[in-house]
Amino acid sequence: MSPAFRRIVYVISYELVAVALTTVGLTVLGFGGGSSGAVAVAASTVAVVWNYVWTTVFEAWERRQDCATRTVGRRIVHAIGFEGGLVVLLLPIVAWTLKVSLLQALSLEAGLLAFFLVYTFVFAWLFDMIWPPVR
Repeated sequence: MSPAFRRIVYVISYELVAVALTTVGLTVLGFGGGSSGAVAVAASTVAVVWNYVWTTVFEAWERRQDCATRTVGRRIVHAIGFEGGLVVLLLPIVAWTLKVSLLQALSLEAGLLAFFLVYTFVFAWLFDMIWPPVR
């Protein structure tokens, strides 16, 4: 599998499983299946678009810096910027779609962020075991 095709398969499979798990999780929490699915699809779409936009902006900024290597500090800034932007973008979508307050939506977002931290780690690990990276 070529590196580009592998990345495409990774993103598509990651998002499909994420949509399914998010829909089930929100439904278990008492939100209707339709609303839960809508939030999951919206969150997935926003996350993919925001990831592309944020990474493009971040890498443009990074190219203008003196240090050419991606340090741990830069990786942390990249991750916090991505997650922070995602929360800001998704908060009104979650509140409106699920008909909850912004504070309740923030609470749901915090739970989703914690879940996705673990999910991303496990998914990437399993994906690499099934389709090892091309070296």
